[in-house]
Formats: sequence, C-alpha cells, structure tokens
Amino acid sequence: MKLETASCIKKFTFVFCILFIFLWSAAPVFSYPLKITDAEGNNITIDKKPSQVVSLVPSITEMIFRLGVGDSVKAVTYHDTWPPETSEKQIVGGFLSPSLNRIEKMQPDIIFLAGNHKEIRERFNHGKCRLIDIETDSIADSYKDILLLGKIFNREKAAVSIVDEIEKELQTISQKTARIPVSERRRVIRLMGRDTVMTPGDDSFQNELIRAAGGIPPELNKKGNIVTITKAEWMKFNPQVIYGCGGDRKAAEKIFSLPGWKDVEAVKNGRIFYFPCELTCRASTHTGYFVSWLSSRIYPDVFSKKENQVLKEKIFRSRDLKIDLDYIKHVRIAYSNIYDFINKTLIVDFKKPLSIVSTLEGQRDGIESVGNHYSSPPCWGMEHGRGLKDIRSRVYQTIGKSEDTSSFLFTGADMDNLSIKQKHFKDMEVYALVTAGVKSNAVRMSKDHGNYYEPGTINIIIMTNMMLTNRAMTRAIIAATEAKTAALMDMDIRSSYSSLIHKATGTGTDNIIVVQGNGIRIDSAGGHCKMGEMIANAVYDGVKEAIYKQNGVVVDRNIFQRLKERKISIFDFVSEMNCECSTNQKSDLAGAVEEILLDPRYTGFLESSLALSDDYEKGLLTDLSTYKLWCNTIVEEIAGKKIEGMTDLVGRNDLPVVLKMALNTILNGAYYITE
Repeated sequence: MKLETASCIKKFTFVFCILFIFLWSAAPVFSYPLKITDAEGNNITIDKKPSQVVSLVPSITEMIFRLGVGDSVKAVTYHDTWPPETSEKQIVGGFLSPSLNRIEKMQPDIIFLAGNHKEIRERFNHGKCRLIDIETDSIADSYKDILLLGKIFNREKAAVSIVDEIEKELQTISQKTARIPVSERRRVIRLMGRDTVMTPGDDSFQNELIRAAGGIPPELNKKGNIVTITKAEWMKFNPQVIYGCGGDRKAAEKIFSLPGWKDVEAVKNGRIFYFPCELTCRASTHTGYFVSWLSSRIYPDVFSKKENQVLKEKIFRSRDLKIDLDYIKHVRIAYSNIYDFINKTLIVDFKKPLSIVSTLEGQRDGIESVGNHYSSPPCWGMEHGRGLKDIRSRVYQTIGKSEDTSSFLFTGADMDNLSIKQKHFKDMEVYALVTAGVKSNAVRMSKDHGNYYEPGTINIIIMTNMMLTNRAMTRAIIAATEAKTAALMDMDIRSSYSSLIHKATGTGTDNIIVVQGNGIRIDSAGGHCKMGEMIANAVYDGVKEAIYKQNGVVVDRNIFQRLKERKISIFDFVSEMNCECSTNQKSDLAGAVEEILLDPRYTGFLESSLALSDDYEKGLLTDLSTYKLWCNTIVEEIAGKKIEGMTDLVGRNDLPVVLKMALNTILNGAYYITE
C-alpha cells in the first residue's frame, strides 16, 4: 500500500512539474504595469505595451526594430537609416533639434530621448507621455539597453538572442586576435572632426570597439565623446590604421596633406578606411558585425591565413526558396563561414545540365547550378588582393560545387535582401532574382571613371519556363540592363562619384546570368517581344525592391536623405555658410532649416529644384528667370516679410547653379526668422 501511495505521489509530482513548466513557458515573463529606472535615474511606470513611440536616438531605434516591434515606432529623426523600414516612418527633424510641434502631433505614449533634449523634457514631462533616457556609453551598456527594451516591449527572449549573437561575434574576434602577440598589435585611431583633428576620449565606447577588434587606441588623458588631438600627440601615437565615417573624409583630405599629420604610418601606407556612420558612431545591435569588419581591416594579412581560422569553412544552415519551374531541382540560400565570417549563397540546382549566358563568364554549356554569392564586409579586405579566381575556388569548395558545372555571381549585397519577382503572360513565365547595393559604387556610365573594384553590385539571374535560344539569351541581357537603368533613374539613385549632377545608370560591378530554360523555343527577347517585356518588368520591380531591402531607399524618401545622397548634410551646410555667426547662432539656424524642410510646401520646392538642377546641368533647361522669381516668393514666405534681395549665404562653391539658388533660398529664410 505504501509503495502504491509513493508511486502515485511520484506520478502526481511529475505531472505537476510538467504542467508548471508548460504554464510558465506559455505565460509572459512579466505583466504590465512595468517599473523601470532610466539613465537619468527617473523611476518610470509603463502601463501597457507601447504603440505610439517617437525615437530620437538612432541606436535605440535600431534596437527596437531588431526586436521585431518596429510597428510601434511612429516617428524618428532623419539620422535613422537602419533598418530599411525606418524610411517609412514620419520624420520629426534631426537628433540635435527635433521639432516639438511635429512630435506633439504624433501624440506619443513614449519618447526615447537623450540628455541633450532639454526642450523635449520641458514640453512633454508633465503629460501622459513617458520620457525614457537610455544612454549607451559602452558595449555592456548596449547589452543592458537591449534587454531593457526587451522588457518594455515584452520581447525578452528576442533581446537575449540578440545579445547572445553579438557576444558570439565578439568572442570569435577575441579568439582570432588572441593569437597575435602584443608586440604585433596595431595602433588604431578613430578620426573625427572637421576643421581640427578630433578623436574619441579615453573613456569613449569607440575606443572600446578598437580594443575589441584587437587594436591599440590612443591614451590622451582626455575624457569625453570627442576630444581634440594635437599634432604632437598625433605623431607620438603614430597610428598604423585610421578609420572614420562619411563626413570624416573632409578632415582627412585637408589634414593629411600637411607636414606632421601626413608623416605617420597609416597615411604613408594608405591604411585609412571609412565605414557607415551607423556602425562607427553607436554601440547597438550591430556591434559584433562592426568589430568583425574593423578587425579584418586591421589584420587582413593575419586573418587571411587558414591556420589562423577559428571556424570550419562549411555550410551550417540553409533556407529553402520556392521557384515553380519544371527544370529546377532545388533553390536555397546556404549560410557558411569563410575566413570565420558569415557568407550567404543563393544556389539554384537544375534537374539536368543547361546552357547559360553570364556577363561574368560568357556563354557556358553543361551547367548544373547557378547562383549568387554574398561575401560579408569583413571578408572584403582579404578578398581584394586575391582575385576572382581564388575567391570562386574557395566558395565552390565551401558549398560543395564544381567549377566545371557551376556558374555563380559575386556580390557585397546581403543575400537575405534577395528580391524574387515573377511575371506571367498566358503560358509564358519569367523569374528575376535580384540583389542590389548602390551606396558605395553607383556609376553614371559615360561620365564617371572606372578606377577600381569595390563591392556593391546589382546582380540579376533570369529564368523562364521557355527555352531561350542563344540569340534570345544575349538579347535578354539588353532588356534586363535597360530595365535596371530605368529603375535607378526613376528612383533618382545618384552616382557615387558625381552625385551633385548625375543619376546612376548602374554600379561598376553589375552582372547578369540568363538561363536557357526548358520548353517552347523562344528566339527573341527584344523590346517589342512579350518575353522582353516580361523580363524588363520583372527586373525593374526586382531592382527597386532589392535596393529598398539593402539600402532602405524608396522613391518617396525624405528630403534630408536625398540631400545626403548628394553629399549635403544640414550640419555641414550651415557650418560653412557665409555669415558672421556664432556657433550658437549656426546651431539655431540648423534647427530652423530642419523645421522649414519638414513643411511639405518647402520640401516640394526643394524636390522640384533637384529635378530642375539635373535638367539645367544637361542643357535641357536654359532660362532660370521664372525659377528666380519662385525663389524670391519662397524666401519672403518663410521670412514673413518683404525682402529686397537675398544675401549669398551658401559657402560651398562646388554646387550646381540651381541647387545653390535653392539652398540659398532656404538659408536666407532661416536667417531672417532667427535674427
């Protein structure tokens, strides 16, 4: 009897434990209301999951979207450029001077802000809106911030997963750099500033990123996010690697031609690198990715040796895709490690060998697999000096393909941003598989110079349910190329080299594969043929979608982004203006310009001016007298009074005529209202 009782008790206990575990795992980790303490020490109670969020801090915006709750964000600053979905959000100005009125119209339940947003606190601190200051001053802070946001949005498991991923990436780099003797570690400095050379202070997270990458940052006995470095300090440190982001190029061009500044190892050896500002200037969800990229730039010679690798070069995961063509056996994206960094390969296997035409390899027969391979940025520095033949061989070996029966394209555009477009007409079907990156090497053919190779690339694979003849395959390349260029022109994608005056027609490394296919024989794919039309339509839509996925560029993007694409930033634009203005006055002017450009009327004026500028530079427009009258009307409207004549406030002399007139109009209007 006792044994039976004991047995029953054990069974009951087991069932109870299983039930408890099930109920615990099914229930949320916490329930609202949630009490938190922000970076300012404010105790905040959140009653429910936020749904009307305004984020004024790009690193926090990035975290929220990475947690999968980007739909709760209603407005951001124009500095928020990642992920692509931020391009669909309302803009409330810049980080330094966000528009109070715009924010108020959003009726937010939470505003994520920083310590410098004093006016935001004064306006919104006494209403229902919760103000949350989350400061990120170190990698450890970024972990805490991600986990805190996970709690706020009830996404704790996702937050833990993100932190784990960053830690694994940093651990891999730590293992790789641990093999480098201390005596061989390289001195690395982050270049900042405009008129003077500046760098992060000793306590900045940016120097922590350098150390995580295995580099040695300077120790200047100066603290702060940004400090001045003297020429003597610069020469004493003698950096071996210098890096910066977008606007830092101007300082480099000006400073590194001067005695002393140019006499350091990094400048002499050309070891100066530039990264996206959203990576260099924040510790957020891409910290591991950036440290990997930076480290590979510091030690490409060490990392390229197989004996220094930590991870085995093999496929560790695959994701199946569906393309409904009868000659296709399998389509997938394979994830692998090469040089210890993630690579992603689109692989299309055929049921039988087919002919293809590739702009990379020419016509080839007996092909069993085609594809598109993405090398992540940490691989780029190592691959640049090795040549395509070596890269191809290493990739094929990793993914288990033969060079004799495979034809692949190669790109710096992430394969997770692949666009697959399908077009139908009666029995005819076309697929276009497109990846596209246009930020680094978009070109205007016939105008820009071809100096070097740089990853970016628009790669296109075309497959149909018909059998294309050799003639049709080669003609399909023209249809696809014209459609690609039409998409770039319609999106106003700018040349990376002459952005002020030219739209891009492609990138310097674009490639196309056309697959012969199987079925009814088609002998033409020209512009007057249905096959040519369908190929063009699929490619056009695919290019636009792929650019959005990779670069976050949409047709109706905000005016701040369109100016940035022309290498015009509001901060620099105002800083360089011709006026006897103090730093504070220029700061007020920058805020006024941002506020003006949030008004659809003035945005429309500037957008129209961009189009007019392109046409004027091409000679399609010659008389600017009517446009000048429009500028006078706009400046008086902004200023709210009659103005006899505009002052030439624009400090840049390299601007096209129309664009300079337009920017001068906005600047004059802002100048009068801030007097």
